[in-house]
Amino acid sequence: MKIIECPRDAMQGLVRQIPTRDKADYLNQLLRVGFHTLDFGSFVSPRAVPQMRDTRDVLGLLDLQTTSTRLLAIVANVRGAQATLDFPEITYLGFPLSISETFQQRNTNQSVQAAFELVPVLNDICMKSGRELVVYLSMGFGNPYGDPYSVDRVLEFVSRLDALEIPIVSLSDTMGQATSEAIRTLFDAVVPSFPKIEFGAHLHAFADRAIEKVKAARQGGCQRLDGALLGYGGCPMAADELVGNIDTELILSVTGYDGMDLNEFGKAKEMATTLFMTYGN
Repeated sequence: MKIIECPRDAMQGLVRQIPTRDKADYLNQLLRVGFHTLDFGSFVSPRAVPQMRDTRDVLGLLDLQTTSTRLLAIVANVRGAQATLDFPEITYLGFPLSISETFQQRNTNQSVQAAFELVPVLNDICMKSGRELVVYLSMGFGNPYGDPYSVDRVLEFVSRLDALEIPIVSLSDTMGQATSEAIRTLFDAVVPSFPKIEFGAHLHAFADRAIEKVKAARQGGCQRLDGALLGYGGCPMAADELVGNIDTELILSVTGYDGMDLNEFGKAKEMATTLFMTYGN
């Protein structure tokens, strides 16, 4: 199981701007822990996500010489993807594609069809620059807007992505509403049907439901799982009330700590507590 730590998602909904140096110090500590990937920032409109407006500057302060952790940045359009070409240290580009038309409009200000048309363009940019595209299927387990949803609809989306040779698809419980049964059912459906795709999960949850969701994803064949230390974060475009990411420590209690430096993990946890207590209010 690849563990993806997501400080970008933990920070992006905060109203108070975290100083660039503080962000970089925290990310550098996370780079010492041993995560497979760090979802560290995004190249999107600073008007849409003000907290991530300094991603370029943060990247210049990261110590990447002694870490094996890979970097992932979120993009929402071609301009954002092209901006990342200045930074060969980024391994993955993440693109949010929603099962819900309403959420696609709220999140990226475009239709699902327009977002789908971007996918092959972004994938081409990735392949030519030696990267991999991660498509996040937002509202992958349903939505609160009344938009059409079914497992068959998800399979249709994944089939189209498979035809485009997208290497990684992350099924996203954007508002934390998925049950463990729904998570297991969806993974049971997609994993054997599309063997060329690496499937991940980006799950949000209230604390009392988190561990059962992690277990369900693992049992269903999830190959990469996103988390955020202390369970901070949530998608500010989805709803007024943010449902946090699943606490990485809880994920590791299920998957094991193989490859993790527990001393550095403890330091990162302390830094997360200070950082989010300081800027999260």
